[in-house]
Amino acid sequence: MLERYGHGGDLATAEERFGLPADGFLDYSSNMNPLGPPAAVREILARYMDEISKYPDPVSRKLRAKLAKKHGIDQSAILVGNGAAELIDLAVRALRPSRMAIAAPCFGEYGDAAKKAGVPVYEGLLRSDADFELGEQWVTEALEASGADLYLLGSPNNPTGALVEYRHIQRLLDSGATVVLDEAFLDFLPDDEHRSLAAEASTNGRLFVLRSMTKFYAIPGIRLGYIVGHPEALEAMRRLQVPWSVNSLAQAIGAAVLEDEAFAGETWAWLQSESEFLRAELRKLGFRDYPGAVNYLLVRLPDDAPFTSTELQQEMGRRGALIRDASLFTGLDHRYIRLAIKLRAQNARLIGVLREAIASLGGSGT
Repeated sequence: MLERYGHGGDLATAEERFGLPADGFLDYSSNMNPLGPPAAVREILARYMDEISKYPDPVSRKLRAKLAKKHGIDQSAILVGNGAAELIDLAVRALRPSRMAIAAPCFGEYGDAAKKAGVPVYEGLLRSDADFELGEQWVTEALEASGADLYLLGSPNNPTGALVEYRHIQRLLDSGATVVLDEAFLDFLPDDEHRSLAAEASTNGRLFVLRSMTKFYAIPGIRLGYIVGHPEALEAMRRLQVPWSVNSLAQAIGAAVLEDEAFAGETWAWLQSESEFLRAELRKLGFRDYPGAVNYLLVRLPDDAPFTSTELQQEMGRRGALIRDASLFTGLDHRYIRLAIKLRAQNARLIGVLREAIASLGGSGT
């Protein structure tokens, strides 16, 4: 299994499994911005030797100040962490819910964090005939059946790419529950600042917003994310966090990339063009893509496909291309895969490898 450790982008496992060098794969299992990292990252790396012998700022003051300006909030409402995964874990442990609800399929770290904390989980399944969108029916069923006092939801959700409408979040809050909203991929939308609930979370003791900086800026190797919440509500998470959780290199890079507005504009222009191209090419091969405005696609295999998502992943891997077997997400089966969106030359190459793999597995490949 390529997702041996629960995630895509595991090039070391791919190298072991398929016998090809790690840097030789066309990696569509990991959804990073193919334009990045921004130029400022290289500049910071070049001069970092002068800083490596010093301790990092234990509370990430410079980065928090810039994030506060971005969202129009006070920096006391921001906690920076070692990637979104650390912050998900901190949130669950600090909030100590009696029961947690998630909308499946979703990011596996949600359920894992609850299990580590000994918290029972209600998994409300999203429906394929509703394009896996979290709607009024899901909220009604969850409120009636889950018994949850914490909802951990993705918007955009991973792997579906679907957004959660504000009215549904408000309804959950009105019930007296706490909501942690994972906006890790929201900055791929040009109007993310208007859609984000970060400002509201900064003054609401029962709403928290998670953000990741690694996806949009293509810096997953340094691990960087943050959570927004009422300062008093964040205090329990601060106390649980390991000292110096965020290293000085991550802090410096995070502060620098926030100033690169041109990079954001280039990203939005690329994504619109390449999303349309990749969707159109996949449909020609008989795949069904689901609505989503981010840098990855949830895709269903052709109805007449004589192979599973696992078999397709293996065949693609042998040919040097990695895709995500979405059957490993709760609520999906062996008819689903997840694909990143990359640059035109890479997307065209992916389609070519897909066509070859489908033919090899007995499909039409047309």
